[in-house]
Amino acid sequence: MELSHNDNNNLPLTKFESMLKTNHVLFFDSEEFENIIHHYLNQGKIALAKKAIKLGLDQHPTSINLRLFKVEIYVFENKLTEADSLLNDLYTIDPKNEEIYIQKANIFSKKDDHEQAIEVLKQALELTNDVVDIYSLIGMEYLFLDQYENAKTFFMKCLDVDIDDYSALYNIIYCYEFLNQNEDAISYLNTFLDKNPYCEVAWHQLGKQYYTLKDYNKALTAYDFAIISDDTFVGAYLERGKVLEHLKQYEDAIENYTITLKLEEPTSFALLRIGNCYEKLENFDLALQYYDRTVHEDPLLDKGWIAITKFYNKKGNYQKALFFINKAINIDSENVKYWKLYSQINHRLAFYEEAERGYKKTIDLGNYELNTWLSRGDLLIKLGEPQAAIFNFEQAIEFYPENAELEYRLAGLYFTLKEHDKGAFYLKNGFKHNEEYTFILEELFPNVSNELLVKNILKQIYK
Repeated sequence: MELSHNDNNNLPLTKFESMLKTNHVLFFDSEEFENIIHHYLNQGKIALAKKAIKLGLDQHPTSINLRLFKVEIYVFENKLTEADSLLNDLYTIDPKNEEIYIQKANIFSKKDDHEQAIEVLKQALELTNDVVDIYSLIGMEYLFLDQYENAKTFFMKCLDVDIDDYSALYNIIYCYEFLNQNEDAISYLNTFLDKNPYCEVAWHQLGKQYYTLKDYNKALTAYDFAIISDDTFVGAYLERGKVLEHLKQYEDAIENYTITLKLEEPTSFALLRIGNCYEKLENFDLALQYYDRTVHEDPLLDKGWIAITKFYNKKGNYQKALFFINKAINIDSENVKYWKLYSQINHRLAFYEEAERGYKKTIDLGNYELNTWLSRGDLLIKLGEPQAAIFNFEQAIEFYPENAELEYRLAGLYFTLKEHDKGAFYLKNGFKHNEEYTFILEELFPNVSNELLVKNILKQIYK
């Protein structure tokens, strides 16, 4: 029995908490202690659970179940040696107690010895009447080992015993998806639905498999059956909306997304998708309204800020786009997508120093796309900072060796600085890797391309 403060029969919990406040020690039977501890563990109140275990063992020192709770706390606190020692003591007293094996397996799992954990759990199977939980634990251990076929087998055993174990069903489909066995997943789900035709979860998962295989009509049919099975199933409406959006049926997609707003608190995902649909329908006022609701609903959702920024970007309203991307950066200054947009918008506005700073931040955050290096380096050239540009391109060439676009730029920079040997080196390398990019010299370094030395080198190369 799980206790709750709203339960009128919850006298042991009330009595226990009253005892803690008054420091008057009251008596509870061991089962009452177990229920109290279970309640606190479910609530995540570990300190109170530990107090209940201590007082429980003071009154019932031989209780195996209370000592097993103590093991559970040890494992939670990563005190695996203490947990193992206590389990060994309990095993000598009650070697057929399945919970001892489960906790032993938990310790092996914590030590990343998942194979040993599986062996112990298989021993527990021989002792228990509640095989579903053990099957599930074995399945999870196989997942840790990346043995998806074995994991799938044990999760299927869960469903064989309990057809309503949707957690097992989700795990089975996860295994199929990881193994790219979408057709097999569809076959399994159809067989499952033959036995349980009103399972909205199975219809929902079937729709996702069809969507992955781009069979959109069958996906829609599956989601329809999910909604027939449970017309309050938000996930089915959301997925159905995605399919309709993909089919360019934007008004129908909006209708499905809007239903979810009525069934539950509005989600930023649904608001964003509605905004996108309205933008596709060229109803820009409503699109903007929903994008605005998206960022208010979830300011940390980067897709919302990106959508509203790109909306103004496409309209050519770069000042407004910059305003919103600055707001986004103020909320999350470590988001590389924001800095990429910030750089591009500033570049369009000819705010070159700000754009260069944005590209640098983008690189610092781990975005090493070639275009980012090129854009930043070209801005440094424009800003009259050749040494910084050289450093930028030399960093880039570590990620993109033998890249002609980088090598021609380095050649131009070194010739500009009168370091002719290095300039010649990069010019020859650039030509070797792609002779068609020689126009880079003419565009970025017109003075260099007209130098006699450079012309002579190019003549020799062309020979």
